[in-house]
Amino acid sequence: MTARNFVQTGRKIVAIGRNFSEHAKELGNAVPTAPFFFLKPTSSYVMSPGKIEIPRGCVVHHEVELGVVIGKSGRDIKAVDAFKHIAGYALALDLTARNLQEEAKKQGLPWSAAKGFDTFTPVGPLIPASKIRDPHSVRLWIEVAGQVRQNGVTDAMIFQIPQLVEHISRIMTLEEGDLVLTGTPSGVGPIQPGEHVVAGMEYQGEELSRIEFTAIARN
Repeated sequence: MTARNFVQTGRKIVAIGRNFSEHAKELGNAVPTAPFFFLKPTSSYVMSPGKIEIPRGCVVHHEVELGVVIGKSGRDIKAVDAFKHIAGYALALDLTARNLQEEAKKQGLPWSAAKGFDTFTPVGPLIPASKIRDPHSVRLWIEVAGQVRQNGVTDAMIFQIPQLVEHISRIMTLEEGDLVLTGTPSGVGPIQPGEHVVAGMEYQGEELSRIEFTAIARN
């Protein structure tokens, strides 16, 4: 197995919640004082170009994110050693059935259903770590139906990538091919069936990844 084909071989998707303060605030959530995460199934992957399914009765929001692809397995990884375990990065969307998530939150239930539908993790190819020397200087953006919705830089992360790797690996082993989603900037919003979704990742003025999807209704 190699990290390059992480979509086919990775065993888990670890998604960090509320790692951009403005995003936390726009949803009325408290800004966290320590990292927290949830898991998404690898069956939710869909590669670009592809189709995003909008399940019946779901209000589906886009969240553009920088994904960290693990290249070397490890447990109890120290923050200072985190980059030794990273093979590269991937542009990703963490799609959320927002109405289901809000209902789960009200009842104190897990978010798995809201985050785990098939096609709810659209993703681009691996970008080797050598191409992004500073992953905290990456610009992420997304357009829906030709309108820019999110446009932010990863320097606004509350918890940086080494802290995230250390935190996660204290709880569970990070394995080769795993994907860590590092949070989303503000500007999340709904995707409707029939809309075209385009997202990009830029570093030092160069576009390193662009992904495109068409949203379709799923009955």
